[in-house]
Amino acid sequence: MLDYSALRVVLAVVQTGSFERAASILNVTPSAVSQRVKQLEERLGVILIERGNPCTATEKGEWLCRHMENVGMLEGELFEHLPALADPNEPKQKVTLQIATNADSLGTWFVEAMANFAKSSPYLLNIAVDDQDHTAEWLRRGRVIAAVTSLEKPISGCRRFSLGALRYHATASPDFVARYFAQGVTADAIARAPALTFSQKDQLQIDWVRQTFGPGINYPTHWLPSSQGFVEASLAGMGWGMNPVELTREHIRSGRLVELIPDTPLDIALYWQINRLAADRLAELTREVIKVAKRHLVA
Repeated sequence: MLDYSALRVVLAVVQTGSFERAASILNVTPSAVSQRVKQLEERLGVILIERGNPCTATEKGEWLCRHMENVGMLEGELFEHLPALADPNEPKQKVTLQIATNADSLGTWFVEAMANFAKSSPYLLNIAVDDQDHTAEWLRRGRVIAAVTSLEKPISGCRRFSLGALRYHATASPDFVARYFAQGVTADAIARAPALTFSQKDQLQIDWVRQTFGPGINYPTHWLPSSQGFVEASLAGMGWGMNPVELTREHIRSGRLVELIPDTPLDIALYWQINRLAADRLAELTREVIKVAKRHLVA
């Protein structure tokens, strides 16, 4: 039989990042929290929490936390219909939904969808950011309950919805183009012009170069892990980069940015994948994601 009081303690530690803050929320002592977690780990024979600053869940701990999210949603529905079942002496904890998305979606359209959902929802949101090619792994490992991903194939145990494509243009400032592409944007010029790269996971610049010039071209790059920073660095003439059209449309119209080669967009198809156990209860979340995505993304 599951010890749900102990599971709630683990969830509180993971959500707050410390035994002390979890103890404050649960109205118990930090030693009591530590003891409950230790007892549960010994019983299960696995480590659930990596002690540190902050404390984080192990892979097994993540699965436990996602289970508790589902339990919290079920309990919320039950207490709505049978309020007498709720223990008035037990601290009320809102369910926090763990969701992953890519940085460019977060910087263009995803916040609008989350805000719309949050206005009428009892849930809190914890939004994690990773490359769109890697957010699916967060779902597979049980770290999140839903994700925006570029993976078209449905993940086991999840429902998949097509959202459209996030369109990118290879852009740079007119000054940068004059310095590096005075004789035109050629393969040789690209090999000398510094690019902007979000992280080692970012393949957008590589994909555009391969799509436009073919494989085998290497180029120097700056590293800049910020969607807005990409735009600012492009405007400042630091390098060329793949910027979402939503963030650069006005800059291109005003001439502050230019496309390196007109009419060579890179479209990245995006999908919403959500845990099947939670999908029906979070239908409004999925509706908002799809509605906002359809308005901002390329069909």
